[in-house]
Amino acid sequence: MLWSLVVLAPLSLIASDLPRAVAWPLAVAATAWAIIDARRYRSMAVRQLTIPAGRGAATCDGERIDGLRAHWRGPLGFLHWRDGRGRRRHASFWPDTLPAALRRELKLAMQQREAAPDGASVAG
Repeated sequence: MLWSLVVLAPLSLIASDLPRAVAWPLAVAATAWAIIDARRYRSMAVRQLTIPAGRGAATCDGERIDGLRAHWRGPLGFLHWRDGRGRRRHASFWPDTLPAALRRELKLAMQQREAAPDGASVAG
């Protein structure tokens, strides 16, 4: 899917109302950028996320993560968290990278996680 940008980005610049002297160099730059991005994303390692039910510690590639949050925008899913060193991390899930069954599983896991009791009680 990302490889389609290699073709579509320069074509859209050439077909736009930009002057030819501007459109062609931008088209070449867009092609180079799209190729670099596509190669970089293809070589990225796959992450292994484990989200236990309740308030158990979630992990990413075996390391504990804190502050796990999920946001959904239609079929797109976004996870945000902090790793063991306090760095902010994120993952984006598009329909072509996360099948519908796994998207549902992730939504359910996050709903169960948010609904889990803290253990602290206000009743005394």
